[in-house]
Amino acid sequence: MDLGRSFTSHSKVDEQAEQAFRRKARKRLIVIVVSAVVLVTIIIGALVGIPVSKDNKSNGKNPSSQTSEAQSIRAMCNATRYPDSCYSSMSSSLKASSIETNPNPDPRTLFLLSLQVSLIELTKLSSLPRWIMSSNSFKNETSDSLVQSALHACEILFLDAIDQVNESMSSIQVGQGDKTVFLTSKINDIRTRLSTAITDQDTCIAGLQDTAKHLILTDVVRYAMTNSTEFTSNSLAIASNIVKILDQLGIPIHRKLLTLDHDLDMGFPSWVNKSDRRLLQQENPEPNLTVAKDGSGAFKTIREAVDSIPKNSKSRFVIYVKEGIYVENVKIEKQQWNVMMYGDGMNKTIISGSLNNVDGVTTFLSGTLIAEGRGFIAKDMGFKNTAGPQKEQAVALRSSSDQSIFHRCSFDAYQDTLYTHSNRQFYRECQIIGTIDFIFGNAAAIFQNCTIQPRQPMEKQNNTITAQSRTDPNQNTGISIHQCQMNPFDNLTVPTFLGRPWRDHATTVIMQSYIGDFLDPLGWIPWKPETDPPNTTFYAEYQNFGPGSATDKRAGWLGVLPNITSDEAAKFTVEPFIQGRQWLVQANVFFQDTL
Repeated sequence: MDLGRSFTSHSKVDEQAEQAFRRKARKRLIVIVVSAVVLVTIIIGALVGIPVSKDNKSNGKNPSSQTSEAQSIRAMCNATRYPDSCYSSMSSSLKASSIETNPNPDPRTLFLLSLQVSLIELTKLSSLPRWIMSSNSFKNETSDSLVQSALHACEILFLDAIDQVNESMSSIQVGQGDKTVFLTSKINDIRTRLSTAITDQDTCIAGLQDTAKHLILTDVVRYAMTNSTEFTSNSLAIASNIVKILDQLGIPIHRKLLTLDHDLDMGFPSWVNKSDRRLLQQENPEPNLTVAKDGSGAFKTIREAVDSIPKNSKSRFVIYVKEGIYVENVKIEKQQWNVMMYGDGMNKTIISGSLNNVDGVTTFLSGTLIAEGRGFIAKDMGFKNTAGPQKEQAVALRSSSDQSIFHRCSFDAYQDTLYTHSNRQFYRECQIIGTIDFIFGNAAAIFQNCTIQPRQPMEKQNNTITAQSRTDPNQNTGISIHQCQMNPFDNLTVPTFLGRPWRDHATTVIMQSYIGDFLDPLGWIPWKPETDPPNTTFYAEYQNFGPGSATDKRAGWLGVLPNITSDEAAKFTVEPFIQGRQWLVQANVFFQDTL
């Protein structure tokens, strides 16, 4: 590794040191893990109380019925990454359940079983962070503030993963009639939820790795997550390949349900309703609450206003934040749905914070603004993290909000400026400024007509604009940058790249965008120097222009595609990628839905 050019981001523990540490700690690890998993399993088993059949006779099913069930389960599991664990877990769950099955179980029942086994494992996992915090075995490790922050993040993430699977199950169970309907009309939502559940688990591990001190603890949690990650991946694979599976099972497919009716002349993603569209088009929509530092509003701080937001509201709740710099950290909680926050301009209404990794806050929790509640909209506001480059990971905004919209907003920091963590997100006419991996995460995120500006980092550092973290080939996630401008923010003198793969299936597409002369001709670089990324990455460019857009010297690994076709590029526009026409139309935000 060239020490003259280095990165400091996301779990960069020295590999040889890590392996040596693990060898020394292996015996202790096994003892701790077994104790932890056994304890948690006993507790959850007592709570859940699911009966387990000891033999096939207890089901009262004849051999031919069991054979048909096995064939149906095998047809589903063959589409997964972990077919053996899929088959064994679903077969055991079917035997243990009280569900009356016919000789050819319907896909709704079988898919529901796959989700149930995932839910059980995630429920077991949810108590692990607190158990670790209270265990004498980890007393030294958990005295570190960054480890405490990472474990707290894990607890939040595991609970969210449970909710994502629960919501997937609910969408399957609602409704009567044709049992294939859920597989077609709800498939995109289910895939998004299960993709998020996988991202949640991976984010927990990433946060523990960021501590870089207690590798044994990371191994404990990773080991405990083995079943939950595999089972969630299996459910996602089934959802992603359901059309093929139905065909193999000989079940008729209502193909007309695979498409939605769209108001083609409106130009917005499908999850934006008409009232939200009006709000976004209005320069000064009528607010429910006003925040003003000078006391002319209902509140002087944004946090006070956010505390007044109703929970689980299906109607839009609007907060107007008057001009000023608000030095505070703000979180839109998961139960706070459909919040809109707007200001007097991205350079006039600014929320500013300074939480960071060096001072003991994990990346996931360091955002100046954190949006978790579904349907969040921000307009004409700025978000800053002023920790500076020496504090490493320091997020200006983290969105885990499904169908979230950011219109004419700015995001200003250094390393890890904008955390597009999970779910579906849309950015329009925004400004993003940063250094290392400054647009990162595993959402399905589209950036249109945005200004993306790398800035001068610390000495001996390079810049990467993106660090996408897709871990599973069936996740419907990635970063799409469409019709944007890429120019330096300041006097940029270091090599700067479009991105590097944070995870094996990293997916980023740059389309019809201006790229300035700051860009290194390689365009893309590996996560680890001098190590080619796996062939499963997808880094693509389409019809870009400007002095940095020449692709003849791009990196040569198989995952780099300098000139994709229009059909390939079209998959990363609003409707196919984030199912955005309806919900963006409803929010009244303009978008480009064609190349």
